[in-house]
Amino acid sequence: MFGYYNRILTVDLSRRQSTIEKLSDDLLEQCMGGKGIATRLLLDRNPQGVDPLAPDNHLIVATGPFCGGTLWGGSRYGVYTKSPLTGLYAESYSGGKVPESIDSVGFDAVIFVGRADRPTVVAVHPDGADFNDADDLWGMDSIAAEEEVVRRFGHEKEGFRKAGAITIGPAGEKLVRFALIANDKWRCAGRTGVGAVLGSKQVKSVVFQGDRKRQYADPVAVAEYAKAFSKANMQHPGVKAYRAMGTTMMVALMNTAGAFPAKYWNQGSCGHWEKISGETYHAEHEVKAHACAKCFMACGRLTKISKGRHKDLKIEGPEYETIYSFGGLCMVEDMAEVAHLNDLCDRLGMDTITAGNLCALAMEARELGRIDYDISYGDVDAIASLLKKIAAREGIGAILADGIRAAASHWGVEDLAIHVKGLEPAGYDPRALKGMGLTFATSPRGACHLRTTFYKPELSGLIPPAQIEGKAEMLVDYENRLNIFDTLVLCRFYRDLYPWDELIKIIPLVTGTVVTKEKLVGIATYIATLTRHFNLQEGLQPQDDRLPARLHKQALPDGKSLSAAEMEYMLNDYYRLRGWDSQGIPPEN
Repeated sequence: MFGYYNRILTVDLSRRQSTIEKLSDDLLEQCMGGKGIATRLLLDRNPQGVDPLAPDNHLIVATGPFCGGTLWGGSRYGVYTKSPLTGLYAESYSGGKVPESIDSVGFDAVIFVGRADRPTVVAVHPDGADFNDADDLWGMDSIAAEEEVVRRFGHEKEGFRKAGAITIGPAGEKLVRFALIANDKWRCAGRTGVGAVLGSKQVKSVVFQGDRKRQYADPVAVAEYAKAFSKANMQHPGVKAYRAMGTTMMVALMNTAGAFPAKYWNQGSCGHWEKISGETYHAEHEVKAHACAKCFMACGRLTKISKGRHKDLKIEGPEYETIYSFGGLCMVEDMAEVAHLNDLCDRLGMDTITAGNLCALAMEARELGRIDYDISYGDVDAIASLLKKIAAREGIGAILADGIRAAASHWGVEDLAIHVKGLEPAGYDPRALKGMGLTFATSPRGACHLRTTFYKPELSGLIPPAQIEGKAEMLVDYENRLNIFDTLVLCRFYRDLYPWDELIKIIPLVTGTVVTKEKLVGIATYIATLTRHFNLQEGLQPQDDRLPARLHKQALPDGKSLSAAEMEYMLNDYYRLRGWDSQGIPPEN
């Protein structure tokens, strides 16, 4: 089948050997690649009930058919496994330039299983994998380690791309359950603890380098499409906004909408929001647009801090979600300090959304007299100290390193903790954006915003934020299309540029297979059902598709609220539209 390599590589770390298998066209027709193939492989190969940190848990890295060529928005990779944070389905994505190195090895998926007997760097190439001892790299921060492994294990070989690496930091080595996998210094597959799974396998880094390229069904037509696509969309209002401000523009938008979670979910805006806005960040520091490979969006913010105690700090970021978690939930009022905390998390190798939520939970619990620990809202030094303790699993950090459910239970503050399935929400308060409540509840990996990005239609006026009727129907359409994005491993920010009709145009030029919207919806629905079956197999209960009671009982200061009854209405509608029963259980295949 065109657009694919029709190959997968299994890397057995226990045996230090790798195996190449052929991937059938039938499976690709059914799943398309990326998330579809990875989810099918997890269901087929992961032992039911496996401990996520045990050797038998598989971790899969995949690129998609848009990667490595002329098409826009496809320089992405996905990581799929069973999450050590939630115990359920894990998926996390990252961009940059490294995805093209991953793609160059010529596999549609690379599967890691087993556990190395010592710290290891795996070098993946078109003929398989090599295994390198890396005891001296263990303990190194993720940015320094990435530079070193590329220098040490990358090779100049005729026809080969530049080597690229995915790497964990000290938090992944210590099995912090929300550890991330990093690449291109600041790009991260951040959520659900995929870095802890790699750490449990004693893999510090994986270096990818090869000379393979995907063969398109009609390469001339693909090149013409890509040229016309950029010409048509380069000046799109959304593209211009991302290029100008990146996701930092969301700070003003969300505070104006009253949907910016602040002071650990007590407020829908914060008084200092202008200090942490994108406008202020760009005015006070040296901020430049920065793009992944094959991207004209350039949403990244390559920054040099211009003043203060972190003067000359260089970082790509912070993204909106990091600003929300530290600037909003933790009430930090200086963007240079938010950038500092972002840099610290990146080097330690921890997800900033979960890290910020956990720090803010500690602040709220302490303010209410529920725990005895010296940390207060806005105290940057206390936050930095706590982040280091978490990464090292020292003292209170050892409690938080196991995630929000474990910490809330240990402290007896389950009534305060905001999460779904053990994963904290991103920066969109569902009391103000009710569709985001449905998104958080139904996402297979926990309270995730990216499975639907439903804040987009709610904020843009396509559907009123307070409306519940018809919300599930629109949300399912968004989720289906973005499931196709994840089979193609395509960037979310191209969602307005690849509507259904554009996907129908380009997929046949790449794969040689004619598709209709109905066929794509069928594939997306199949993938949604596969992920649901995986979660049910791993112990998902009906009550897990619910928001924490606090979000229903406690209205925002401006009166916005989301009742449990409204949530049930949307959830039942969602189940019906998915073809699942009233408990959210799909029919047997």
